[in-house]
Amino acid sequence: MRAKWLNLARPNQLPPTDPDWKTWLLLAGRGFGKTRTMVEDAAWQGVRAPGQRIAIVAATYADARDTCVEGESGLLSILPEECVDTWNRSIGELILWNGSRYRLFSADTPNRLRGPQHHHAYCDELAAWQDMDAYDQMLFGLRLGTNPKVVIATTPRPKPIIRTLVKDPETRVSSGSTFDNEKNLAKSAMDTLRKKYEGSRLGRQELNAEILEDVQGAIFSRSDIDKHRVLVAPPMQRIVVAVDPSGSDGKSEKADDIGIVAAGLGYDGNTYILADNSVNMGPAGWGRRVIETYGEYGADIVVGERNFGGAMVQYVVSTSARGQVVPYKEVVASRGKSVRASPVAVLYEQGRVKHVGAFPELEDQLCQFTDKGYVGEGSPDRGDAAVWAVTELMITEEFKPAVAQVGVYRKK
Repeated sequence: MRAKWLNLARPNQLPPTDPDWKTWLLLAGRGFGKTRTMVEDAAWQGVRAPGQRIAIVAATYADARDTCVEGESGLLSILPEECVDTWNRSIGELILWNGSRYRLFSADTPNRLRGPQHHHAYCDELAAWQDMDAYDQMLFGLRLGTNPKVVIATTPRPKPIIRTLVKDPETRVSSGSTFDNEKNLAKSAMDTLRKKYEGSRLGRQELNAEILEDVQGAIFSRSDIDKHRVLVAPPMQRIVVAVDPSGSDGKSEKADDIGIVAAGLGYDGNTYILADNSVNMGPAGWGRRVIETYGEYGADIVVGERNFGGAMVQYVVSTSARGQVVPYKEVVASRGKSVRASPVAVLYEQGRVKHVGAFPELEDQLCQFTDKGYVGEGSPDRGDAAVWAVTELMITEEFKPAVAQVGVYRKK
């Protein structure tokens, strides 16, 4: 059965091969197969050597019993019947024919972990535990044998314990998303999850297993973006394409991207972010992308930031247009990024700016604008472009509606 699992498992479901790890952290989305992966390892450790003492800790005792032992991927479904001597569900103890014992513990009663000693420990959904003292007490008791280890299977949340484990040099991290296991999940369920959650904060956390940090002092809120997200935008009265240049030659992956964001002002008075087509290309490449975006969304104007002491964006756009008439407006960054972004953040908070679909990289950048400046890595090229677009549509005093653009725009 062990050989069958090793042949069936995906690479990110197999334990680390180097001998120096103390903790194996499975950070994966719902339905990835975290429990199966963890329990397969627990079953193997119990049968490979006699007399093993193994702790299984979950958020509640019911979780440990119903999921880790009696569940579809639990120990009783994986271990052959002849390997099981006794299963006492009332006290949470599973004993194998070779004397190895599994004991179940609840994270909400950490004192029960003060006395027992173990060779191995398995922690289910650590990020959902209410009392992290249980994790400390488990570690104090992990002292049997020559090389005790911990396996943790959890959907990530930005909790201190998760951040600490990820940075620990003795931790090995395996990551994966719900969609890695798609062939074993109901198609209708996957379609529903994609439609409702893909790209949202909850979806990125629970499906894609991303650790999304809430930046202290952020002026944009992920919850505001999620709350007002839509799948389809209404008819537009005006559409702009905003460009934030970086000076990249397109030859370095480390260079900042060129922010290219399309946004429209609906007849309902709200602004809709229609596309984030930002790229890391040289002038010829990103110029084409601007013109393509302008044409695809039927935009009225291209708005570009003046930088490097010249009108570089206007020159690139006009050259890429190849004779096509493309109205252009130059904007000048006379104030700091956060100062420019603050009025736009207010509009987001009021629900007057809505994202049509999901733009994870753009949203990450917006949520790293703080009242003290931008705290992300590099330049917020996508965020800056979005700020320029919303400013042009809803804040600029010179705004005068152009010819109406009536149509329905869907995120592709």
